[in-house]
Amino acid sequence: MAMKFARAASARGLLRWQSPLARPRSWVCHSCRSNVAAVMSRRFSSEPPQPLQQLQPSPTLASPFSLDDKPYYVTTPIFYVNAAPHIGHMYSMVLADVFKRWQTLLGNQAFFCTGTDEHGMKVQQAAALADMDPKRLCDENAEKFEELAKFSRIDYDRFIRTTDRDHVQAVEHFWFLLREKGLIYETKHEGWYSVSDECFYPESQVVKHQEKFTGVVYMASAETKNKVEWVEEKNYCFRMTELKDRLLDFYEKNPGWIEPAYRMNEVVDWVKNHFEDLSISRPVQRLNWGIRVPDDPSQTIYVWVDALINYITAAGFPDWPPGESHKGGWPADVHIVGKDILRFHCVYWPALLMALDLPLPKKVLVHSHWTLNNTKMSKSVGNVVNPLYAINRWGVDTTRFYLLAEGGIADDANYCNDTLVVKYKKFLQWGFGNLLGRLTRPKVWNVRKIVEGSVCEPSSAKRYPTRRNLAEFEALLDDLAATVAGRMQKHNPVGAIRKIMACAAPMNELLTETAPWSLVKSPNLADKELAEHVLFLVAEGLRLSGILLQPFLPDKAAQLLDILGVAQDKRTFDHALLRCDLDYGVPMVDPGTGRADGLFPPLIEDMDVEFHGSVKKKTKKGTSKRPTERTTEQTIED
Repeated sequence: MAMKFARAASARGLLRWQSPLARPRSWVCHSCRSNVAAVMSRRFSSEPPQPLQQLQPSPTLASPFSLDDKPYYVTTPIFYVNAAPHIGHMYSMVLADVFKRWQTLLGNQAFFCTGTDEHGMKVQQAAALADMDPKRLCDENAEKFEELAKFSRIDYDRFIRTTDRDHVQAVEHFWFLLREKGLIYETKHEGWYSVSDECFYPESQVVKHQEKFTGVVYMASAETKNKVEWVEEKNYCFRMTELKDRLLDFYEKNPGWIEPAYRMNEVVDWVKNHFEDLSISRPVQRLNWGIRVPDDPSQTIYVWVDALINYITAAGFPDWPPGESHKGGWPADVHIVGKDILRFHCVYWPALLMALDLPLPKKVLVHSHWTLNNTKMSKSVGNVVNPLYAINRWGVDTTRFYLLAEGGIADDANYCNDTLVVKYKKFLQWGFGNLLGRLTRPKVWNVRKIVEGSVCEPSSAKRYPTRRNLAEFEALLDDLAATVAGRMQKHNPVGAIRKIMACAAPMNELLTETAPWSLVKSPNLADKELAEHVLFLVAEGLRLSGILLQPFLPDKAAQLLDILGVAQDKRTFDHALLRCDLDYGVPMVDPGTGRADGLFPPLIEDMDVEFHGSVKKKTKKGTSKRPTERTTEQTIED
């Protein structure tokens, strides 16, 4: 029956495979190649798990592939449309966007999928409360998530919606394949069900919970504290318990599959102690907004089975030519998910894939939550941060910077506007913004001539009484790209952006200590030579930082490189090496003249910017503080 359906669908042209958007590889200067590139080689050492004896492998769906043929594939979770997006949704998008842009920076093909989850009980109830048709509610809220992606500068390739026609067909086909393998059975199911979490919980995971403010006592999930109710109904179940040993074997052989690594303990504990067959349908009388079970319109497919399949829908499932499933990107290189959906992505999803002998995703990166006043954000409570308000107030790259530099992978992060302002001033305005102005605005030197006449090291450099040895500073710049690449290789974008941001402080210190604006006027040739060398190193530090910041702060990084005059075809990772590009220095855009038109203008209007980057803050007593004298406080390196 399954093959009959697939053949008929293919004949109608419904299951058409689509490859991701092809991106040409960036031009690479051969003279710039170094061992840094070795840091970037992606590896996934684990072997595909062996199928259960009763589950025969499907060679047409799990063929080996060459990494050269496969685009890098990154996903966010698809977001539920029962309410408007909040800052946590933006955080997931930005994390995934950084990985996509990083691969593009490396010159690799990359495919990024995000989107919306539009079926299920919560959407049905939200539509009923709003007295709306569910599809209309989905259309309106999906548009809000697309708008968020647009204003957040998210470079996605597919915005998938679970109401999309190709996705509905993919889910139906997946169901047929499970049924063909004898992995679906009909039963009377009873258990504790949470509408909020859209799942059943075993008895061992249900507790009595008292509402903090009202004192009301109810049965709830021990994990999420959301209310559960006892449900008895006829539905279909997936024989997930038959995959228990295979799952545990996979976890044991791939301890780094989930990051942070300690999350693996939660997953293993669940499988060992709470594992049971999965109810994968709901009676249409209780849930009518969703994809109907093929051949049984009285049942609706469980929303999480529907939602998880989106990742392979976007990769072209089910119409994969034999041996070419990887050309659509599958398996995903990294799934970005929040910690509250860990079990669905690390237990249910691999079990479903194993059942059909499909490759598992290579990595699941689990991030923590954003809190407000150290309290978990909740749409029901109303204590959420609207990301569009934050972007409108602070700017998109400032908001991205704050989320990336302060966001929580292992631990929850607290959103605070006051903290955002402090970080902005310290690392953006007084860091790279101040530094760029100090280099490009003075009239006593010409950046292009400095770059053009650069030398390895002046004879006077080692003798000059600076606190920071210039050779050490040059070594820092030499290692910058490799260090950042190593952190991205370890799926640590927080550490990567912190490493880049930490470079501004020593560069500002170097300018302050050597005072090149005085040395260039000296009659002593050695002084002029030293000044030009220092200015060249600062220019190189800004160029390298600008290139590496492109995945994180796309607009501001582009502006920085434009002001430096770096050519468009020399902004790849291979150009993030010291002295790799000596053709820049003529600005493509005006570097500005004052505080208001700088790369990172002040947020407070009583800031006076003086020449050479000296910043004075007026106080009630008329005193001033100069941030260039406080640059040692600016380090946010791990």
